[in-house]
Amino acid sequence: MIVITTPTGQIGGRLLEILLDETRTRGEELRVILRDPGRLPDGVGARVDVITGSHGDAEVVDRAFDGADAVFWLVPSNTQEPSLDAMYSGFTRAAAKAFTTHGVGHVVGVSALGRGTPVASRAGHVTASLAMDDLIASTGVAYRSLANPTFFDNLLRQVASIRNNGVFTDTVAADRKAPTAATRDIAAAAAGLLLDRSWTGTGEVPVLGPEDLSPNDQARIMSEVFGRPIRYERRTLDEFRTALAEHGVGDALVQGYLDMMRAKDDGLDDGVRRTPQTASPTTFREWCEQVLKPAVQA
Repeated sequence: MIVITTPTGQIGGRLLEILLDETRTRGEELRVILRDPGRLPDGVGARVDVITGSHGDAEVVDRAFDGADAVFWLVPSNTQEPSLDAMYSGFTRAAAKAFTTHGVGHVVGVSALGRGTPVASRAGHVTASLAMDDLIASTGVAYRSLANPTFFDNLLRQVASIRNNGVFTDTVAADRKAPTAATRDIAAAAAGLLLDRSWTGTGEVPVLGPEDLSPNDQARIMSEVFGRPIRYERRTLDEFRTALAEHGVGDALVQGYLDMMRAKDDGLDDGVRRTPQTASPTTFREWCEQVLKPAVQA
């Protein structure tokens, strides 16, 4: 049995789709954990075992991991957590104990690039995510962390600005090239690991996308896809801080985002070489044509 957390999120939702299709002929059972089963797509609830509640709750994961062979682990965003440790490792501690209690064999987690880089210890959310990986690995479970760069899909938060103003923003330098990836490719990487559990020990699986791009590169591609000018505006970290606070993000998490973005501009995502094994297939142009453009035109 495979247990999926966040089964209605960008990564978890796509993972669930893949596994429902793949396990149709394999006979492997699927179980999902979520607070509101009504958010599952029509017909899915009848095909999976549903555990209602938060996967940060000890009683919930105790029920969910009973009989489980593998778990997909993703910590949800909570803008009001008192600290980054509480958001990542604190949320994960009950599950880490349950992995051992129930003899879960394999865990695949969503994490970040940066381990081993000079800025990894001061990268906010990424630093906390890497500490969560260490916590899971310390249980003795076979563990693979999906080491991800910035997601293409983060641009979906700026659909209105792209549509109305032809502008998207970030805090990194306009000409700084870095890996970026589609969340659907991250889900596909997770599915491959969960279905073929021949791996042992602990390690990272980078998902780097097919090429490094700068914000200026992205603006050029978006302009070509949309048939009109789209430009990038770099915002300062102070402007980013203000925007996060206006959206109700707590102080500790705001600082974590600022530290992460500063670290990204200092090379946080540059430590892994792209190879056929670390590249992922979806290009930024494909993603813009298939995901962003329909969202902007909706």
